[in-house]
Amino acid sequence: MREVPNFQTRPLWMEVSASRLRANWNAVRKAAGVSIDVIAIVKADAYGHGSRECAPVFAQAGARWLGVTSVEEGIAVRQALGVLPRDHEPRILIMCGVWQREARFCITHQLTPVVWEPYQLAMLEEEARRQRLLPRDLAVHLEIDTGMSRQGAMPGAALDKLLAHFTPKSMLRLEGVMTHLASAEDTAGMQNAAQIEVFRDAVKQCAKARPEIIHIGNTSSVDGNVVQPWLPQLAKSIGAKAMTRAGLALYGYELPLTAGSSLVLTQPAMEWKTRIVSMRSVATGTSIGYSATFTAPEPMRLALLPVGYADGFRRELSSRGSVLIRNRRAPIVGRVSMDLTVVDVTHIPSAEVGDEVLLIGTRGSEHIDANDHATIAETIPYEILCGISDRVPRILVD
Repeated sequence: MREVPNFQTRPLWMEVSASRLRANWNAVRKAAGVSIDVIAIVKADAYGHGSRECAPVFAQAGARWLGVTSVEEGIAVRQALGVLPRDHEPRILIMCGVWQREARFCITHQLTPVVWEPYQLAMLEEEARRQRLLPRDLAVHLEIDTGMSRQGAMPGAALDKLLAHFTPKSMLRLEGVMTHLASAEDTAGMQNAAQIEVFRDAVKQCAKARPEIIHIGNTSSVDGNVVQPWLPQLAKSIGAKAMTRAGLALYGYELPLTAGSSLVLTQPAMEWKTRIVSMRSVATGTSIGYSATFTAPEPMRLALLPVGYADGFRRELSSRGSVLIRNRRAPIVGRVSMDLTVVDVTHIPSAEVGDEVLLIGTRGSEHIDANDHATIAETIPYEILCGISDRVPRILVD
């Protein structure tokens, strides 16, 4: 028995496996095919895995592009990359808008903005002239709304108005044209086919501005069966390169794929851990947690974990989820509170203060991942992963 547990800090952390990130990157690259490059998406703090930890791994593995949501995220990733060899220094794509006070950072931190509104072009043009750039020095990517009805320029007259901005005297250069597929995994569905057809026409409309790259997303579109052969053929027809964007797959979570897909992933890239910090035995009839929602049906042995919903450990797991202790499942009893959770270890007599606990991870034949949490919370794994708060340190291992 540990008489003095070695708790230097609050024992709650995430371990992110560099080797699994690399393996997933390699699997995604292989699945996309040699004629299509891949943008590694590290937005939302790398889907909760830590962009400062993950971005350098993808860059060193060969990613030439990284995708983020905002200028703020882009600056953080650029700083995390540090000084890399020139052939390993990726471009950073800002995918969800640039605002007035941020425009200058696109230039000072070498960030590439996605645009779709006239005011965005005017703002960036003004900033580029203020910083005395040369014509066509500031690259931008133009997003097309092909049917998701979210962000993006509408094909037709609205798109022509935007394209008119890219003159030889403009400080801006149309480097890329992109769109986002709402249902990339549904290759037999009408929406997917319709969006691709709209994108074909829009790319042809953009050809006069000589874009260098065309790209689509999301993770399901990485599957070569979705983007081959039409995307590289379309790119070649206007003298451009083809790319696609990968997100969740890079972190080891699979989405529905087409029959015969070559996208094979490793296990999820992270494990979320804590330790038992206190234990107690309670008698039959003892209530546990807020509102006394759980009452011990028999004498029980309980373990206290320093994790709660403020850390992203969902309240829906209350009396429904479980954790792994000594390779065995320990059910959560009572409500998950803001900072603490109680689990039943009556059936794990060797459990003691200081034991490592897996909130997400694998031990032996037992496995708990974000999909399990999402099923209980009636949501999607994206929300579970992105919801793990910054109170949880991310640590890059192996």
